[in-house]
Amino acid sequence: MRVKITLACTECKNRNYVSKKNKKNDPDRIEMMKHCRHCNKHTLHKETK
Repeated sequence: MRVKITLACTECKNRNYVSKKNKKNDPDRIEMMKHCRHCNKHTLHKETK
């Protein structure tokens, strides 16, 4: 049930991270605070397709 997801920065829209999630436990889109090397600061990253 684990699927690969891509996390994109909400400010600059760059896709910075690849992760995995369990679809059964987390059916909604994931949001995390991660460091964006393009913005050079911690920003909110949301799951994209």
